[in-house]
Amino acid sequence: MSGRPFRRSGGDAFRVSPRTGAYAAVKHGAPSIRKGGSVVLTTGIAGQRPLPGTTVAASLCGAMESLTRALAALELAPIRVNVVSPGVVHTELWRDMTEEDRRGLFESSAAALPVGRVGTPEDVAEAYLYLMRGGYSTGSVVVVDGGGLLV
Repeated sequence: MSGRPFRRSGGDAFRVSPRTGAYAAVKHGAPSIRKGGSVVLTTGIAGQRPLPGTTVAASLCGAMESLTRALAALELAPIRVNVVSPGVVHTELWRDMTEEDRRGLFESSAAALPVGRVGTPEDVAEAYLYLMRGGYSTGSVVVVDGGGLLV
């Protein structure tokens, strides 16, 4: 690990609280990562394809991709850092929606996607496993969206 500004800055370099989510997790967890280990973060396809009303979410997703590349190239090498970017996945993320709205989201998404269905947690888990096991990927964004970026 380089010990460059990432570990010393505490986030002040870009006005991020040292307790902010992924940044804090990586900052405090990196010293414990074994040789050959990796960090796999999570974002969402909103960063690459924002929809109306998702400006904040899209900005955060895009920032997570940038954070991944910066950590991989500048701060943590040779620790590998990658990010998984899921599309619509049938998970608890949608729990605040009514059952009817959630069903409508899943049905309309499935109809629009080239694969004809929304994702499952198992679909997304395969991407995490690939990135954790593969020793030659770093700074990568793996999109698991059923073709959502294509439509």
